Amino acid sequence: MPFSPSRLSWIRSGLFWRTFFLLGFLLAISMGTWVASFRFVERGPVAQQFAAQLVSMVTITRAALAHSAPDLRRELLFDLASNEGIRVYPLETSDRIEPLSDDALLERLQKSVRDKLGQDTKFAAKVNDIPGFWISFKLEDDDEYWLMLERRRFERVSGLQWFGWGAIVLLLSLLGAGFISRLINLPLSRLASAARSMARGETPPPLPEVGPVEIRQANSSFNHMVSDLTRLESDRALILAGISHDLRTPLARMQLELEMANLTEDERAGLRSDIHQIDLIIGQFLEYARSAERSDFTLVDLSETLSDAAREAERIPGIEIEVALEKNVFVRGNATELRRVFDNLLENARRYGKMAEDSQAEVLVSLTDKSGKALVEISDRGPGVPEAELKRLLHPFARLDAARGQANGAGLGLAIVDRVIKRHDGTLQLKNREYGGLAVLIMLPLG
Repeated sequence: MPFSPSRLSWIRSGLFWRTFFLLGFLLAISMGTWVASFRFVERGPVAQQFAAQLVSMVTITRAALAHSAPDLRRELLFDLASNEGIRVYPLETSDRIEPLSDDALLERLQKSVRDKLGQDTKFAAKVNDIPGFWISFKLEDDDEYWLMLERRRFERVSGLQWFGWGAIVLLLSLLGAGFISRLINLPLSRLASAARSMARGETPPPLPEVGPVEIRQANSSFNHMVSDLTRLESDRALILAGISHDLRTPLARMQLELEMANLTEDERAGLRSDIHQIDLIIGQFLEYARSAERSDFTLVDLSETLSDAAREAERIPGIEIEVALEKNVFVRGNATELRRVFDNLLENARRYGKMAEDSQAEVLVSLTDKSGKALVEISDRGPGVPEAELKRLLHPFARLDAARGQANGAGLGLAIVDRVIKRHDGTLQLKNREYGGLAVLIMLPLG
């Protein structure tokens, strides 16, 4: 499967992984630099130490052989081999010699030893196929010998051992980096989750005001903000509901007086229209102030809900609806609220989705399953909306009389729709169609 940069988006976008990999990278670089520096700096002292040991061993062995009786040398050599691990062999011109490997430490070691024992001192890794650390020396009678030591005496920590220890230390360091990243990221993750809950219209639980002073201050400020917004939303809903409720009583009285008044039919029709419009505005106020609990959400068949809404809308003159709905598209939500959304959108299309010369609005209602989400599109063939005003249409009390005809209501219809869709974790988009008209696109997660 070809590599795609998008596969690393989870690393680029997540603060936890950014912090983790940054700390891990810095730790790995620091460890590598430390090991390289240590091995470079230790090379000189270690070479001097090994050289001093070699010189001492050669000097002591040479003195012991020089001052011992010839018939006792064999016993002396046996004692050196058994007790000190030092073996001495005569050096022959026919010896097969394998030189030491090219290593910076061994090169320094050979130079230091030759400076003290003579430049004709020989070194070998094998003599006559016998492995070890071989060094030559001469006695006063010019007899030349090999002194052989086990290589483990002069072996440093191997690269494989360094790698193993480094891997263990790096693993422990990465575990520490993960813990530190989690510790740093957790408060921000809680804050982001609470902000998302607010964006969906929910009231998140208070954030814990613990930890560093910056985190405590941020969480405390956020908690105060949530409390203020909740109280403001509650007060606004209470005021709107109270005003709307109080207006219903005088409206009912006006309606009764209108029916009993001595008016012409045209005057009576005009007043009825005014009262009806006021009643619609009050209904919008109540609708906007109402809030639904997410605990009321159930599985809703969008196909059936849209089909019913379209069938009811066609009973009112002035609209012709074409439906193209996929079957069995379910979302999780409040069936009454979603039905109210579709009724509002179809009513808007009936009122404003036709040109001045047309007798009725032609509306297309479609429902498709797109990338795991339900896509609802309600589009008309009216005059559309200026591009600069599309976003403003979703604001409360926004009305575009010049663009879409004289509106009835308080301009809360699309604001109510937008609020309900957000409460269902969906998105609402308005756009002008290529060949005229306005399209309303709603995207909802499948249930």
